This record gives sequence, structure tokens and C-alpha cells, in this order.
Amino acid sequence: MNLSTLFDLANIPFNGSNGNMTVSGIAIDSRTVKANYVFIAIEGSTQDGHEYIDSAIKAGAIAVVVQKAAKHNEDRVDLIKVSDSAKAAGLIASAYYGAPSEKVKLVGITGTNGKTTTVTLLHQLFSLMGIRAGLISTVENIIGTEVIPSTHTTPDPVSLNELLAKMADGGCDYVFMEVSSHAAHQQRISGLRFEGGVFTNMSHDHLDYHNTFDEYIAAKKSFFDGLRGESFALVNIDDKRGMVMLQNTKAKQYTYSIRKSADFKGKIFENTLEGLEMEIDQVHVHLRLIGEFNAYNVVCAYGVASLLGFSKTEILTGLSALAGARGRFETIRDINRGVLYIVDYAHTPDALEKVLKTIHAMVTKQASLISVVGCGGNRDGAKRPVMGGLAAKWSKEAIFTDDNPRKEDPVSITDAMQSGVAADDREKVLIINDRKQAIHTAFRLAKKGDIVLVAGKGHETYQEINGVKHDFDDRKVIEDIIGN
Repeated sequence: MNLSTLFDLANIPFNGSNGNMTVSGIAIDSRTVKANYVFIAIEGSTQDGHEYIDSAIKAGAIAVVVQKAAKHNEDRVDLIKVSDSAKAAGLIASAYYGAPSEKVKLVGITGTNGKTTTVTLLHQLFSLMGIRAGLISTVENIIGTEVIPSTHTTPDPVSLNELLAKMADGGCDYVFMEVSSHAAHQQRISGLRFEGGVFTNMSHDHLDYHNTFDEYIAAKKSFFDGLRGESFALVNIDDKRGMVMLQNTKAKQYTYSIRKSADFKGKIFENTLEGLEMEIDQVHVHLRLIGEFNAYNVVCAYGVASLLGFSKTEILTGLSALAGARGRFETIRDINRGVLYIVDYAHTPDALEKVLKTIHAMVTKQASLISVVGCGGNRDGAKRPVMGGLAAKWSKEAIFTDDNPRKEDPVSITDAMQSGVAADDREKVLIINDRKQAIHTAFRLAKKGDIVLVAGKGHETYQEINGVKHDFDDRKVIEDIIGN
């Protein structure tokens, strides 16, 4: 693509001298720049791309996008000044890959909890209905049936548009995508055209990045503020921030709920370890999924599919057959000992409390709940005492252990968790920083009828310690222990 044409398509003024040069790629990381690439200098939270301009030019960049004054040593390279280079990256990436989000019906889902399960349910549902769809999630990216490993909840704008282009070229008519608060704040979704936007819920998370809860809310809300008038905005009105998301959106507004009157209404009749019995849009359905939080995910998925034009019967028939996302309330049964293990990604106080309460309500008088819980290192420390207190409150035995300690002292993390435990619950707590040993201990403590919750990592297949990712999968550890 011609350089001047690229910027014209991205709606960015270009008056440079190299407009006739052909662009072979774009990059926001100087290590990936090659000959005839455009380099976009973004000012990040830890590094500033403007410091790598000369390196990018030496690597062969033919143009550099900046948002502040920058010096470089090559006159042959055009510097294009913009007000926000992160936003420009999305616009340029979309233009370079042929505006792929306009070739599919793209639905973005944001919120603290429920994003992964809901996009996965939608992808599974549409696949079951014989429709080729794309999935962009924390767990994995899927083009039809081809699985591509995921590295971020929402990829950077170049990778994201490249992925969307592959989905469009691969015959996907719909794409269901998680939209993280980081992605919205960092303009990773700039330039994308969304058919719809969805809000699940909001609770304490990512304050290590957003600093305040108001900033976290604002990041989520910016996604809805940017929707077009032709799009739909679907929000959970049982969450008090649901209507906040709609305040400035141009999109057509819809709601879903379990407790209130809404456009898409669900009601729980029975919630057991065998699944949910519900009424959705006045139709009685049986679901394989467990827990009130999954009832919300199902009603949300039903609302999205309805707004995309599918019939009540085909949607509910499909949803009743689905099992949900990997590592989200995933059950593993020890048939020989009569113990049920539940692996869940719950890594926020709200998510952990919901999972614990759901399990607690299903535990018989003769049985116990044993929880194995950790908190990540180099992340929001304020939630550690809260999560420790919750685990001890709702469990017969609570084992505090490592999650992904990253570059932080694991003992300091579990100590912080223990600091939130009420005096009456302290005797319930064991601290075993070796996660594998912690799961083994839960196995030894469990008796027939008990439930063991292993929380915090869910789908992850690694444990990050001192900057190194080691192979570690909660599910595999459990299966090895029980001999499945």
C-alpha cells in the first residue's frame, strides 16, 4: 500500500515527501521494524516509543508517527505529528489491513467478570448453529475451528486488526471479543467498527493500573461512548454501573437482568451441581452451567444473539447444550473418593465471593468446602486481604498459596491475604506457598462428598516466578493426583 494512501484511509493528514513509497508493514515496537515499515511511537506507562525513533529508522522505517516533539538523524524519513499516537495506531492498523472490522459483525464484551465465559458461549452457540465465527478471548483466539494461543485479553491494535483480517478472510461472519479496560484506555480498539457493545458487571480490579475506581469505570465507559448510532449497547442493569455505561452512548440501548424488569430477563428456579433450571424470556430451560454468575452469562449471550437477529428457539436450544469456558467453574470428579474439584479463574474479590457462595449453597451438612486460593504478584495489592478474608469465611479449610508471584516475594503476598482473615476464622487457614503442594494437601484433607475449589489461575497453563513462566496447569495437577 502507498504511504500517502495509508494515511488518507486512516484519515490522518500527510504532507510528507515519501508518499509514493510502498508500506510493507506497521509496528509499535521498534524490535519488529523492517524495511518500508511505518513506526508508531507511543508513550507507554513504563517505556516511551519516542526514545526508539532512531533505532526504528536504522531498521528501515520510512515514516514515524509521533505525538510530541521528537528528534531524529535522518532527513529522508517523514515524521507525522498526531494528537494521540495510540489512537492513530488503531486507525492506521485498520486502514493497513483493509478495515476488517467492517467485514464482520464484531461484538465487544467488557466488564470485570464474565467476559471470557460469555464470548465463549457465543462462539460455541454460533458454531453449534452452523455459523462460522471468530473468538478473541483471554483463553484463546479461534478462527472457525482453528485455535490460536492468546497472549492478552485484547491484543495490540496491529495484532488485533491482523487477527480480524484473518477472520474475515477465513469466512467468519461474526466475531465475539473481550474488551479489557486496559485496551479501552490504551486505544487498542481505536478504528474498529462494533456491531454491539456489552457490559457484564464491575467490581474491584486493576487498580494497580487505573489508580482509582472512577478511572476504571471511565475506561470501561469510553468503549460505549465510542459506539455508533447503528450499534447496540447491552448492559446488566442488576449492576449499579450498568446504566452509567449508557449515559453518553449513541448506540441503541438494551438491558438484561436476573432480578429486575429488562429487555432480556432471566429467572432461576434451581441451581445445583448438575446445572441450572431457568426461565429465559418466558421459556423454561435446563442448562449444564452452574451458579448464578453463569445465569447472568447465559442471559447476556441470549440477549446478544437475539439482537443479532436469531430466533428464541434456536438460541435457547443451543445454549442448553453448552458447557462454558475452560477454567471457568470447570469441574473434575474424583469418582473413587467421591470428591468434586472445581477450577476457576476467580482472581478478584467479587468473582471469588460469587464462586464461594455458589459452592457453599450446594455443600451438604455432612460435607465441607476446601479452598486453595492465591493472589498475583506485582498487581493490585488492596484486594489480597479481602480475598483472604472471603476464602477463610466461606471455607471449612482455606489454603493460601502462590498464584503468579511474578517478581514479588510470595510470602509477602500470602501474609497480606492472611491479614484480612477474621479472628474467628484464623484456625481454618493454612499457608503453603508451593501451589502443587497446596493442591496435594487439599486432596489429603478432602473426604467423600467434599468440594475442593482451586481458584485464581483457571485456564492458565503456566506459573510466572521471577519473570520466568514455568509449566503449571491446575487441572493437570488435580488429574495426576486423582489418577484420571
